[in-house]
Amino acid sequence: MSVLSAVPFMRPLHMRSPASQGRRHTLPASEFRSLSPEDAISVFEIEREAFISVSGECPLHLDEVRHFLTLCPELSLGWFEEGRLVAFIIGSLWDQERLTTDALTLHKPHGSTVHIHVLAVHRTFRQQGKGSILMWRYLQYLRCLPYVRRAVLMCEDFLVPFYRKSGFKVRGPSEITVGPLAFIEMLYPVRGHAFMRRNSDNHHLCLPKP
Repeated sequence: MSVLSAVPFMRPLHMRSPASQGRRHTLPASEFRSLSPEDAISVFEIEREAFISVSGECPLHLDEVRHFLTLCPELSLGWFEEGRLVAFIIGSLWDQERLTTDALTLHKPHGSTVHIHVLAVHRTFRQQGKGSILMWRYLQYLRCLPYVRRAVLMCEDFLVPFYRKSGFKVRGPSEITVGPLAFIEMLYPVRGHAFMRRNSDNHHLCLPKP
């Protein structure tokens, strides 16, 4: 619903302050990895705080978060600071041209469209550009998946400019409504095979850390 590092995408990004370099066994200051069902509660706490105060509805309930992180964890991405989840994206596969109500709860393993269900940032880390950076990393990762052709999402009107900056195009009003809420459907062309051919020698760098 909705200064970049030169380190290859999806490799954990480790940055330590001078004061911490003398200590051993410290957690990495910043890490990107796919999520697991064990992360579901942290995910839902961030999502609930981010969405309930704005729209009154969560894109995913806790059981749905667990559902997608069990079926397709490779289509999720979490940003961790010193072991703490600060932002995340959850996606699943879809196999139709446009999103329908079924897309809210189903994962279609043979689909070529990634439906981005939710992007959320912890309240203490907002207004720092983390949402844009996380989306950029996620879209670059999708380019490494040969079966993915496009990414789609639906969002409220006020979020359209944010997703436009990430390269998404407006497709028009979504047929999905949630109570009084109406949404705009947006699309990002991924073209996975072309990217894989250009990067065949380094495609392993795109794989998410379990």
